[in-house]
Formats: sequence, structure tokens, C-alpha cells
Amino acid sequence: MKNQKATDSARDMCACCHHKHTPRGAKEQRQLQNRINRIIGQLNGIKGMIDDNRYCGDILMQIGAVESALQSLGYVVLQDHMQTCVAEEVKKGNEEILTEAIELIKKLK
Repeated sequence: MKNQKATDSARDMCACCHHKHTPRGAKEQRQLQNRINRIIGQLNGIKGMIDDNRYCGDILMQIGAVESALQSLGYVVLQDHMQTCVAEEVKKGNEEILTEAIELIKKLK
């Protein structure tokens, strides 16, 4: 039982190891899934272009479009994270969440 409490405590401190305390709404989840599906479609299109031996410049333009779409998706998730997860943790007195948020922003570029 003691190890379980330590595991639970460690999981609580690691934002990547648990679910959101405030779940995304159905609309937000659907919007994120739609964005991801478009990105998957773009990636499949790039794969098809490579299989079809298409011009490098055309492929690179599509890669740029996918990178932009991923970046945009990341900003949407980051905004949600800041407005929910980070705000909730700061209200609880957990200021370490701000350090995590800064690191996440750095990873997005």
C-alpha cells in the first residue's frame, strides 16, 4: 500500500502520466480529432506523392503544410492546457506547473 501511494504521488506530479482533471468537451474533442484527421490525410498524400515519384518541390510544399498544421494543433492544445490544467494547478498553489508550462512552450518552438 505504501508503494501505491508513492506511485500515485509521482503520477500526480507528472502531467504526462494522467488524464486532465477537467475533461475536454465533446465539441473541443471533435475539433481536435478533425484537425488530426486532416493532418493524417496530408501525410498520406505525401506518401502517395513519394510513391508516385512526384517533384521534390511539390513534396516539400506539402511537408511545410503538415508542419504548419501540427504547429497550429499544438497551439490549440497549449491554449487549452494553460486555461485548464495550468490554471487549476496554480489555484491549488502548485507553482511548479509554471516551469512545466514553460518547458512545453519551448518544445513547441
